[in-house]
Amino acid sequence: MRRQAGVKDDNRITVIPEYGRQRLLNYAESFRDLADLFEGDEESPDNVKNIRADDRRDYLLQRKLQENQELLAGHLKEMAHIMAEVARETYAYRPMSERKFRQMSKLLKESGIMLKNFFELEHEDGHVEISLTMRTASEKYMRAGEREHISVEDVADYISSATNTKLRAAKNAPLYLTPEWNTYYFLEEPKFYLLTGTAKAVKETEKISGDNYSFYEGDDGRMAVILSDGMGSGEKACRDSERVIELTERLLEAGFRKEAAIQMINGALASSGQEENMSTLDLCDINLYTGECEFIKVGAACTYIKRGRLVDRLSAQNFPLGVFGQLEPEVMYRTLQNGDYVIMLSDGVLDALSQGIGEEVLPEIIGKMDYSNPNEIANQILTYCLAQSKGQIKDDMTVLVTGMWNYDGGEYVQ
Repeated sequence: MRRQAGVKDDNRITVIPEYGRQRLLNYAESFRDLADLFEGDEESPDNVKNIRADDRRDYLLQRKLQENQELLAGHLKEMAHIMAEVARETYAYRPMSERKFRQMSKLLKESGIMLKNFFELEHEDGHVEISLTMRTASEKYMRAGEREHISVEDVADYISSATNTKLRAAKNAPLYLTPEWNTYYFLEEPKFYLLTGTAKAVKETEKISGDNYSFYEGDDGRMAVILSDGMGSGEKACRDSERVIELTERLLEAGFRKEAAIQMINGALASSGQEENMSTLDLCDINLYTGECEFIKVGAACTYIKRGRLVDRLSAQNFPLGVFGQLEPEVMYRTLQNGDYVIMLSDGVLDALSQGIGEEVLPEIIGKMDYSNPNEIANQILTYCLAQSKGQIKDDMTVLVTGMWNYDGGEYVQ
């Protein structure tokens, strides 16, 4: 039975009205139909060598066209998937009692805020989101000396006290309330907080690094650490890896699944037909509410997880982006704990180690480090690798370190 928007079903509600849901589902079905049209016949001659030269050229052109059509079909299917997911998205709904609404309304009114609607939603991983429709009070409700401008962060403090839940304003929320009615969103503070550190060295014959990285914070309590190493070095490699980072951020922000986003970026690079566009991609996605972490590697160097003296090494054996039309990213999962460090490297770091004692000893070196500051760990690793290569920097080198801690009562628990 189809669930009507706004009607409770086992304490869950749909996010958008029924009419909008049906339109999105219809759009999704249309994209799937288009994808079916672009998926060509996969039958092709098994032995290309036996085809005449003219026919072989025609075959290769047809094969390239088919690959491009398959890429487009995959992108259309991903668009259909996103639309269907949004249409079916539901949240656990906690109905507000009239008494609780009056209490919240009174509390905010004392601070010069008028409350219209108050909803509390629970996400699948258990964290809470609160939406308030409110505005600043008119002058007749304002007490003498009361501030005209009320920040959204102040409101977060007010409702945190009222709900006994530490809340923060959603990402990209307005800074201040306005005299007009608007809906503002507040998220439960995550269980974990991150500190990051970096260390870089540019290839000795270049002025700019071909490595690029990003610490991307989503609006759902997730942090993605992204590292890309452009093919070669210098400005061209920098532009290529920077483009990969920017596209990854944009697609993740738009709601694409990580694997699908990577496939779309790979398809765009592969269809250009330029081998020099190849870049690696190393992505670490951390859920700050649960500590669950997903690692996705495409031609990237090893990643290390440091837990005290113990070090977990994550490696992958696949090609960079842009080599083939379809790729198989290496995906690994771990659950991080208080005091863990995630260490991500570009290829140049391991190449420097190979000139000395070798990369096999790196886990032991990392395990013996007693530093707690991620910047100190990153700099120590880079310094050690430079010593192994006798100060020669034959390739760009980047070290990213992410430390994770519990957060309790305003202090980091280590």
